[in-house]
Amino acid sequence: MTDWVVELIDAGGYWGIALLMVLENVFPPLPSELIMGIGGIRVGQGRMEMIPLLVAGTIGTTIGNFFWYLIGLKLGFERLKPLIDRHGRWLTMRWRNVEWLDRCFERHGDKIVFLFRFMPAFRTIVSLPAGLFRMGYIRFTLWTMGGALIWNILLVAGGYYLGARFERIDDWLGPITNVCIAAIAVGYVWRLVRWKDESAG
Repeated sequence: MTDWVVELIDAGGYWGIALLMVLENVFPPLPSELIMGIGGIRVGQGRMEMIPLLVAGTIGTTIGNFFWYLIGLKLGFERLKPLIDRHGRWLTMRWRNVEWLDRCFERHGDKIVFLFRFMPAFRTIVSLPAGLFRMGYIRFTLWTMGGALIWNILLVAGGYYLGARFERIDDWLGPITNVCIAAIAVGYVWRLVRWKDESAG
């Protein structure tokens, strides 16, 4: 994966960075750590500049997050009820769980979207409930961009200071990503096994 990312960045420059960051948020297995880290390496080599790199990365991240946000907005909170009633067991959710999430986003949506930007896997997934629970466009955009900018600064700084060594991030990032996915899968199976049908009895 590293070679393909490097080639696209070198061929497309800032546009390549923006495109990769859009794709990273639509297809989470493509890691932002690798993309922005390599961008940081290019800054250290004098082949890119810091500000345009951060602008391109942050805009790409925000656009990518809107993909899932708009899907959630299109589905809509109201359409969830029959879905939960019919498939609640397989979703491991009850309607009261959905109502609780709705209240959380109403009160703390800004913090949730901002903080989840720093969490592997969840930083993309959080955009879906933000749309489902009708978080406003402006709030979603501002908090997504704010969290993305800080995250990108950290990644670019890592690439800048670690240099070529950062290109080896894919060697350990892949296993970490696999562990996170496995943990999510195990958690889902655990909830499924312990699920109790409250309508029975």
